[in-house]
Parts: sequence; structure tokens; C-alpha cells
Amino acid sequence: MRFAARLAAVSLLAAATTVGVGSPALADRYRDDQWHLPFLRIAQAHAISQGEGVTVAVIDSGVEGKHPDLTGNVLKGFDTIVGGDGDGWGDDEGHGSSMAGLIAGHGHGAGGKEGVLGIAPKAKVLPIRISTAKGHGGGDAIAIGIDEAVKRGVKIISISESAPSGDSSVLIKSVERAHAAGVLVIAAAGNQPKDYYVAAPGRYPGAVAVGAVDQKGTVAPVSVRGDEVQLVAPGVDITSTSRINTSANTQYRRSSGTSPATAITAGVAALVWSKYPQLTADQVLERMTRTAVDKGAPGRDRDYGFGVIDPVAALTAPAASAAAPTAAPSAEATLTSAITMPNPGAGGLTGVTLLLILLVGGVLLAIVAVVVFLALRRRR
Repeated sequence: MRFAARLAAVSLLAAATTVGVGSPALADRYRDDQWHLPFLRIAQAHAISQGEGVTVAVIDSGVEGKHPDLTGNVLKGFDTIVGGDGDGWGDDEGHGSSMAGLIAGHGHGAGGKEGVLGIAPKAKVLPIRISTAKGHGGGDAIAIGIDEAVKRGVKIISISESAPSGDSSVLIKSVERAHAAGVLVIAAAGNQPKDYYVAAPGRYPGAVAVGAVDQKGTVAPVSVRGDEVQLVAPGVDITSTSRINTSANTQYRRSSGTSPATAITAGVAALVWSKYPQLTADQVLERMTRTAVDKGAPGRDRDYGFGVIDPVAALTAPAASAAAPTAAPSAEATLTSAITMPNPGAGGLTGVTLLLILLVGGVLLAIVAVVVFLALRRRR
């Protein structure tokens, strides 16, 4: 979901803003701009997990692997574009580099306190380039990228792109294969008004569709709603890395939409999987949806899905089997348990049986009393 193409039509925000590298005095402004970090309590989450040992495939426009905030975290990837460099490095748009920074940016400078910090700064990114500014790519290219990521053994696939309108059997099957292989496919729900319903591949079974919320945790107007939405994450005015443009002196950008929300969610999945490497993809998702902050209508809904992701809760919540609270018994349940006797299979009587015996006995006693009373009255 490229921000400039999606949001200009609704005038929600300005088109994707590319910001300058800046002087040393302004070096921390990009970190300060990342409002989603304190919103999600990322400092607290990083004390528990930073994504070590997890690789996230980013299927997008490529990644600027030499960016100072990404150096060392970008693997040699794959390029579906004919004539590409073959390893996913290089980004004509900056979109893919922005998503990579949100997932695995580690900042730069002393202690990495300058520049962009990702959700999982010790995770690795596998760039899979499927598009360029010339508009290459599409559903089949995304499918090829998914299959390649699975082949390379990644745990998480982040897709902040959407396939053209209409379902693609090739793309549907690639998502199915990834899910069957135990890979978590996280995809953007889509941006209004270009997308009228949850976009592919997010709407397909086996994928996780992600919507966007603003600084107040309210679903963003640009975010597509639908039954397929499972989670929402920050997606308005999100600052991240971009392609390095030396002539324009830029390497950061600010964007909005379900694209950054998807990358942020993929980063949270990396934190959880790093902390609990024994979990399956479905169990990682279950932990994320179970601990999400419920918004909108109670339970899952079309706007927020299960709710806003909560990295700290996802990392610290007990296992699912022990997490379900014991509901307070109802008055009917309490009454039933009070009269319950041993199981008939064990040689005893049930509470229902005892109750029937008492009722029948009471009726018989009443009949006997009436008969005795009438007999005495006749004698008198």
C-alpha cells in the first residue's frame, strides 16, 4: 500500500513525506518522530526480546541494505524483476526500505540512539523485490516471492503490497503453501479509497490482514474494514528509513496507511517468536490476537479485528491453556452443583434422581394424609 498513491485521494494526510538526513544537532528528530515506539511500550518489550534468531521476508520494492540504520540486518535476498540485481538490494521507491526499517532498524551513532529504531532490531530482513517505480510486480510476483521466502526458511513474511483486483489462484495457493509450511504471512488490509474491501493476499485463508490506527488508537479513516481484518497497529505519520538519495540529501520518510502497520505487526511477531521459538505460526498468532487491546465492538469486529497489538502483553502473557480465566459460576450452576451426588457409574445417585425421589415421596405422603383425614371424618 504505497502511501502517496493511497492517501492523496482522500486528503487524510500529505503524500509520503521524505525528510532530510539532517545535521548532527537534529540527529535524534527521527527517533523522536517515532511515536509508535512509546505507544507500544517498545522499550519495555526490548528488555524481554529484540527478535534475535528470526528472519522476516519483506516482499516489496527492495531494501536499501547500506542504510546506516539497517547495516548488518539485511540479508542477500531475491529479485523477481527481470534485469534486477538478483538479491533484493536497491530500492527505487523507498517503500520497501521503510518497511524494513520498521521491522529491524537498529539506529546508528553512540548506542544506536540516533535514526530509526525497529520493533525487532536484532532480527534479520530478507528483501524480496517485486516492484519498482515503473510499476512491475503484481499477484504472480507476490506469489513467487512467498514461495521463495518459504524455500529460504523464513518464519515471517511481511507484505505491505496488494495484488490487483480479482482473486489469483496462483497467489491463493502460495499463501496456502506458506501456511502449511508453518510460515506466518502478514499482509496489509488495504487503503481506502483505492481498496474497497480487504486486499489480497491479506484476505486469503492463511494470511493475517492488518489495519491501521492513529496516535489515539482509533482506526484510521484510510484503513480498509472487513471481516478478514485480524489485527491493527500504528499506521499514521510513521517515520522510518528510506532509500538513500544523495542528490536530495534524504534517507528517511514519513508515511501513513496499512503498509507501516503491517511491518510493525511483523516486527512484533518476530519478538514473540524469538522469545518462544518452540511455538508454531498459529500459536504465535494466537498469542498476538489473544493479548491485543480490544477496541470497537466487544470481541472481534470489522474495524479493529481482535484489537490493537500489544507487544508487552504478547511477550508476557501465560500460555493459552493457562490463560483462560475461570468464569464465575451462575446461580443455576451453583444450585445444580449443590444437589449433585456421586456419578451413577461409580455406584451412586445423581442429584436429578434424588430430586425426583423426593418429589414423588412428597406427593405420596400428601395423598396418604388426605385419605386418613377423610376416613377419620367419616367415622365421626
